[in-house]
Amino acid sequence: MRISGQPAWVLHVRPWRETSVLVELFTPDHGRIGALSRAVRGPRRQWMRAVLQPFTPLRIDFQQRGELANLGAVEPTAAPLALTGDSVLAGFYVNELLLRLTPRDDPPRALFARYCTLLDALAGGVTLAWTLRCFERDLLDQLGYALAFAHDADGAAVDPDARYRIDPELGAVRALPSDRSAISGAQWLALAGDQEPDADTLRALRRVLRRLIERLLDGRPLRSWDLLGELNRK
Repeated sequence: MRISGQPAWVLHVRPWRETSVLVELFTPDHGRIGALSRAVRGPRRQWMRAVLQPFTPLRIDFQQRGELANLGAVEPTAAPLALTGDSVLAGFYVNELLLRLTPRDDPPRALFARYCTLLDALAGGVTLAWTLRCFERDLLDQLGYALAFAHDADGAAVDPDARYRIDPELGAVRALPSDRSAISGAQWLALAGDQEPDADTLRALRRVLRRLIERLLDGRPLRSWDLLGELNRK
């Protein structure tokens, strides 16, 4: 199957044999695809290596053959996004999330659009902590792990003054006062909104979402968690 003119972002690239690279790409119509770009490591194809990098919007042609596609023409559609400092780390973190949690060849068009919006936000200098929490929330939703905010596991309305632990299958479960992993109902409800909450709530939501993501990773932590450093504590 030949595909032409597909928008794409590079999630990851690594050497493949002597002259080729294996590229993980994220597309709107085909989801995440693995593609071989052949003979790009020689001096004549240096321009291709420069283009096949994260955070550069691309238009690609490829031919799908089994698990890996053969990458054809690649054209940047705009200049690389100007991500710097913590924004770069946040971008690589999100890329690793997509690599680890999304299946290949499953086209989550809404998630592709959400990823584009996120990258634009990172390039625009937004508050990183809230931006990442919202993306994690939306990613879990797109993967079929929709987070219930209005009601708890017993069907009762979430009480802003109560304490809850968040179970990936049951949702918000009333917690004992001694449960240090619990968060307040008000903090949990804040994640459903669009307004950035206070710093304490952001830290609580980061802990909860990280535990949910860890469950999906089956005990295999993300490498980028070790690189985020202070950003992970905001």
